[in-house]
Formats: sequence, structure tokens, C-alpha cells
Amino acid sequence: MALAVILGGGESGYGSAVLARAKGYDVLLSDAGAVKEPYRSRLLAQGLAFEEGGHSVERILEAELVVKSPGIPETAPVVQAIRERGIPVISEIELAGRYLAPHTRTVCITGSNGKTTTTTLIHEMMRRGGFRAELAGNIGRSLALQVAETAAEQPDWYVIELSSFQLDGMYDFRADIALLLNITPDHLDRYDHRMENYVASKFRITRNLRPEDLFIYNGEDPETLAYLPEFAAGVEASRLAFYAKDLPKGEGNGVHTAVYDAAVGLMRWGTFAFPAAEMRLRGLHNVANVLAAVAACRRAGVPDEAIERTLREFGGVEHRLEPVAVVDGVEYINDSKATNVDSVWYALQAMTRPTVWIAGGTDKGNDYAPLMPLVREHVKAVVCLGLDNAKLVRSFTGVVPVYDTASLAEALAACREVAQPGDTVLLSPACASFDLFRNYEDRGAQFKQAVRNLIP
Repeated sequence: MALAVILGGGESGYGSAVLARAKGYDVLLSDAGAVKEPYRSRLLAQGLAFEEGGHSVERILEAELVVKSPGIPETAPVVQAIRERGIPVISEIELAGRYLAPHTRTVCITGSNGKTTTTTLIHEMMRRGGFRAELAGNIGRSLALQVAETAAEQPDWYVIELSSFQLDGMYDFRADIALLLNITPDHLDRYDHRMENYVASKFRITRNLRPEDLFIYNGEDPETLAYLPEFAAGVEASRLAFYAKDLPKGEGNGVHTAVYDAAVGLMRWGTFAFPAAEMRLRGLHNVANVLAAVAACRRAGVPDEAIERTLREFGGVEHRLEPVAVVDGVEYINDSKATNVDSVWYALQAMTRPTVWIAGGTDKGNDYAPLMPLVREHVKAVVCLGLDNAKLVRSFTGVVPVYDTASLAEALAACREVAQPGDTVLLSPACASFDLFRNYEDRGAQFKQAVRNLIP
């Protein structure tokens, strides 16, 4: 029996192990650290072989196939050893894609910002339109696990949020509808600090697209447009560009458009139009997300009525500009999902009151210079939350007061010291969470609970 090795014991690793065994592989899940709950208990209950606290390299090198967790970098010694042996290394998405039912189609969303909102919007529109649709990728249960558990009853659509790390391990997988929302500097520490390497990863979402498929992209995004001729030259799918800021002067070459006409407040997709003022979502960045989501859903055949109802009722996703509470006249907002500079730019732009900004965590090669004008305009103090805040402190010292803290309790104490009634405290970190928290969800959840504990 052929051996499949699964590197990493999180959601994608567990799902990959279940699917690989269901497809006839002998399975070994290997994690350099401890396999966390609930995955450890699930592996034991299913009788799936696993090891933790290190890798049995000799056994791993006997594998016919390796499925690597997105969080494991290519520089990891075990990955390098596998590559040197010539063993294929794929992502969980690639594995799952091999076993999709013939009727099941996929809409795949990537981008530096807006992925979760757009993915959730598409899923909501499809469900309201009567489609059998499920979320996968970075949201909810892994695609591999869902494919393993629904072999005979797969949905009509999987709506899949994809990071660059997941795309790196995809080769034969194909989207029916592919969305590239934007590209801004992020995760550059994983890409040799070269923007072109990161961009190339994002454009992998266009791999294997057929003439009958659709590629949706941001017609105003400079990085996307700069690299479009190089990385999308051979893409056979039809194209649709969306514009949230400026009306296009004409795409040509058969490129269709979705646009926001600010002069009349209407978002337009061909003959379909919707007033932006009737959306619950706010902000120009969400106009862009909506344009992309509606374009995908109209291509999929979702009824306009379901689309309109979703836009009127959908209020956003957890951890993205999420109001938490007002304490002593100060508004607290959870934007923990903002793990890069561009996301923070949109968050600060949306602030209408003096703002105490909580930032920090594991730096990803950030350049904070683009935030300086907004910090000067909106921010009364920066509270740094992380184990190493030196870069943040250097960047903003002399611009606004800066507080250096190493715990959530310290950070909130600093906020309470400086924030006055009528101010906003905004958690929008611009960094990964792994120095103090399990992930951005854990960071956001702890922040929300700590704020609620302040309520008298």
C-alpha cells in the first residue's frame, strides 16, 4: 500500500489524512510540534497513525506523496529532504481537488485583502439562491475532510478561500470561477522578500482555467495590472475586471466589467444595478468586494433577488471591523483579521473619531510608511502589542505617542489611560498573531472578551 505523509496536524492536515486513507493510502501524519485538540483526539478515534514533536525522516522519505500544511515553509529541513528525494509535495486543496464529484464546481477567491468577506458573501448569495454550496479553504472545515465525508453527496459548489501558501501547492487543481481581489505586500518573509515571488503565487489561481471558466480581477490594482501580461498571458478563460474607484475608459479585448458609479451611487454588473447606500457593509473596500462577489454569483446563475437580499442583510464577518462594545464612552473595534499594512490602511481610513490604534505581533516584512498620513490624521496614540515591537516603535515614535506592551492586559490598560469619551480603540494589528496567540481568531476572541470584562 502506497504511503501518504501528511505534514502538519491542524485542520488541513487532519482532513488530508482522512481523505488519503479513504482513497486507499497508508497514512502517517507528522507534526514537528504537538498535535492540538480536537485533532489529536480525532486522529486517535479514527486509528490514524501520527507522530508529534518531530519527524521520522527516514519513514517520511518512503512516501509516494506528501501533503504539506500551508503553515510549513519550504525552508523547513524535512521539506527540503523530501524535495531532494523527488517526492511530490502538494497542498490539501490539490489533494481534495483530485476527488471532486463530476457535478461539483468551484469558485476560488484569493487576494491580500478582502478574501473572507468576499468568500462569505458568495456563499450567502448561493445559499439564499437555493444552491447547495459549502465553504472551504481558510474558512470552516477543510475541503479534503468535506470531500471525504460527502463522497456520494457533494454539493453543487464549493466556495474556497485560498491563501498564497495554499496556491503554492496546487498544480492540477482548477477553479471554475477564479477571483483575484488585489495584491499588496504580505508574507514577504516567506517569499525571500521579493514581491514578484508573492505575486506569482497569487496568480497561480488562474492555473488550468478553460475557455468556459471566468477570471475576475481588480482592474484598479496596480500590482495585478503590472503583472497581468506576464502571469495571465496564457489564461484561456473569459475575463471580468471590477472598478470601485474610477469608471473604466474601456478594457477592450473582450474583458467585461463590474463598476461602481459614485456619481449616482450605483454598483453595476451589465444590466443589473444596486444602490451602494442600501448595503449594510460600509467602506470603499467593501464596494470592491461586493463587485467581485456579485460578478461571480451572476456567472454561477444565482438569482438577482437572492443577491439583492444578501446585500441588504449581510453585515460583515467576525474579526473584520467588528464593533465590540462601548465602555465609558469609548468604542472598541475588533479588526484582528487585518494582518497586513494594506488592511490596516482601509481600517484607519474608515475611522471617523480620534483613534487609539493597537498594532503588533509577528512582523511579515512590513513597510509602515503608507500608513503615516492616516496615522497623523486619525490616530492619537499607537499601542504596540507583541513580544518584539521595536520596528513599530521606531516607525511611529515622534509621530504620535507610542506605548510598548507585551500582553493584551497591558495593551488595554494603556488604551484606557489615553482614550477619552468619544474616542475609538481599534485592534488592527498589521502583523501575524503567532507570538502571543494561536491565530488571528484567537487574538480577536481574547480581545473581545477582555473588552467585555471592562463593562461595569
